[in-house]
Amino acid sequence: MPAESPRSSRLETYLSRTEPAPTLLKMLVGVQLAGIREDFGLSQDQAARSVGFSAPKLSRIESGKGRRAPAEPDVRALLELYKTDEHEAQVLLQLLRRAGEPGWWQRYDKRLMPEWFDRLIGLQEAATTIRTFEIQYVPGLLQTAAYTRAVVERGLPTAPAREVERRIELRTRRRQLLEREDAPHLWAIIDESVLLRVLGGREVMREQLQHLVDMAQHPHVTVQIVPLDVTNASAPAIPVTYLRFGTLDLPDIVYLEHIKSAAFLEDLDETEEYRLALDRLGDEALSPRESLERLRDTMEQRYFAP
Repeated sequence: MPAESPRSSRLETYLSRTEPAPTLLKMLVGVQLAGIREDFGLSQDQAARSVGFSAPKLSRIESGKGRRAPAEPDVRALLELYKTDEHEAQVLLQLLRRAGEPGWWQRYDKRLMPEWFDRLIGLQEAATTIRTFEIQYVPGLLQTAAYTRAVVERGLPTAPAREVERRIELRTRRRQLLEREDAPHLWAIIDESVLLRVLGGREVMREQLQHLVDMAQHPHVTVQIVPLDVTNASAPAIPVTYLRFGTLDLPDIVYLEHIKSAAFLEDLDETEEYRLALDRLGDEALSPRESLERLRDTMEQRYFAP
């Protein structure tokens, strides 16, 4: 019997996850297929021609993008071409089947869950570290329901009440990520203007800031505030989310959100620029302890209870 490969033994740990992680599993399957192909000595074009695929199709499979997992016959054809060890092939196929199971967020309709947002939530569910910088709103994973309502009603003033409630429900469900036993480390850097911008009224803001104080005291959550008097802060002009997965050669990913679309950056040269920018911004922001004090001071001085 051939020895079990280190690659397949690491992958097997993902088969025991109780909650499907389709975005992660599609990426894992794609990365492993690309690695097996390279070990076999074929270029992407050569492999695609050998199994009758177009080069873009194989590129999509190896990148793990798209709402749906690759078709099993397509993956089998590649594994057979590469003469993959039987045990490793079976592990990859099991992961592929799990990648086809819908995550909880994929039960929402496409109006609430366009493809780019579907991918973001899937990546956040799979990440070991989430770094985020916000210049307009409290980061979504740290919002209260009342604050979320104010954000939705401000951004979608004509949305039907049912849609507003569904968006609040979705945001609330996303927050449960931070309650898992294997919760990722969330490092949120927030511009101080976010604390001063009144959304939903003073009671809503007071509750929101208290929630930030409470969450910042969890060991897996770090909150830093960039004060208004730091005029030379190296802050990006738009919100940034930086995702790290910490396993199996998956690349770090930067998410940049626009009004009705988003960009995902995976090239190392690009993601490294954002990592360094967030590092610099963290150095320029108040320390976590000072940030807690600023949150408490703002809550008491600006949103005091009558």
